[in-house]
Amino acid sequence: MAFLTVAERTIAYRDSGEAALPAVLLAHPLGMSQDVWEDVVAALRGRFRCVTWDLPGHGASSGLTEAVTPRALAEDALALADALGLARFHFVGTSVGGVVGQQLLIQCPERLGDVVLTNTGAIIGTPDNWRTRASRVRKEGLAAMADEIVPRWFSEAFAQGDAAAYTGWKVQLARTDGESYARLCEMLAETDFTDQLRGVTGPVRLLGGREDLSTPPETLKTLASQFGDARLEVLENIAHVPSVEVPEAIAKRLRTWLGDEHVDENGVSYAAGLETRKQVLGDEHVARASENATTLDAPFQNMITRMAWGELWGNDDLSRTERSMITLAVLAALGRDGELELHLKTAQRIGLSEAQLRQALMHVAIYAGVPAANHAFSMAKKLGWGNSL
Repeated sequence: MAFLTVAERTIAYRDSGEAALPAVLLAHPLGMSQDVWEDVVAALRGRFRCVTWDLPGHGASSGLTEAVTPRALAEDALALADALGLARFHFVGTSVGGVVGQQLLIQCPERLGDVVLTNTGAIIGTPDNWRTRASRVRKEGLAAMADEIVPRWFSEAFAQGDAAAYTGWKVQLARTDGESYARLCEMLAETDFTDQLRGVTGPVRLLGGREDLSTPPETLKTLASQFGDARLEVLENIAHVPSVEVPEAIAKRLRTWLGDEHVDENGVSYAAGLETRKQVLGDEHVARASENATTLDAPFQNMITRMAWGELWGNDDLSRTERSMITLAVLAALGRDGELELHLKTAQRIGLSEAQLRQALMHVAIYAGVPAANHAFSMAKKLGWGNSL
């Protein structure tokens, strides 16, 4: 976990760190923490650079001492993105995390790729209920209210099937800063995005749970009507926090929805292939290749961009780290030093570890010959792989 100071508050966050991968920011629900995304992030590893953070007063982030607005929470997200050098990113948010996403869509749509909002609404609950809860939290404390609040997060099947996790989230709620929670309740009492989202043109997906009491399917349907073409899916037998109940199902959808490019009878577009090529090899390398192209090899550059980078590296059946290992092994086995050097340089950008590189080259030694592997190891060490014993 790392920390960032924004407006004299401390934000606790995690960054999976793969600079060459598309970035996605994931925002958690009220009363929980960034840990709701842990299993989802693990399933997305090698495909996305995942950034999560704790909302004010939640997890390890410092609390609120004054009123807060959706814009302020969105500014936290943007400050985190700026600190990590993310000019553009996908966004996923649940509950109040979805409120942050709606504010970002209104405030800075140019910063966003694909947006997935789950278990949220243009309006969540009623103002009176939120103000009442804020008052009770200040008087009674979250620990005393945990048995009342947490059952609204999960389906009955989850509560009975994973009692330890169910109890654990009660503990997490009890540790949340009560004043911050109350101020966020008061924010939700005032939040109404009705008619503010109609001009949004970016790709938006909505996801809900059939058993969600806090943001039931009707709330998601109302939100969907605010967008021009947002698509809504409702998961059966799931309540308010699907990333905890069915993380693999959520990860599977995110792998499909985030950065999903249209593929027609002509295959992946040149633009999609170019974006993948830049993510893996870096903008500077791709710019040099484009600048050096002539009438002789321009069609070749177009072909490899569409086929190698669009069709192959852009395919989701393998992660980019897995593709990097395969590519390095093939290039080492064939002695293609020029391309091998390039891919050794970029493998770390993709998130390849030293252990993964070592195993790929040891496979080369067994199946393609020790001299080829020895040469590849030597090249890797010259390029900065490995530390002195």
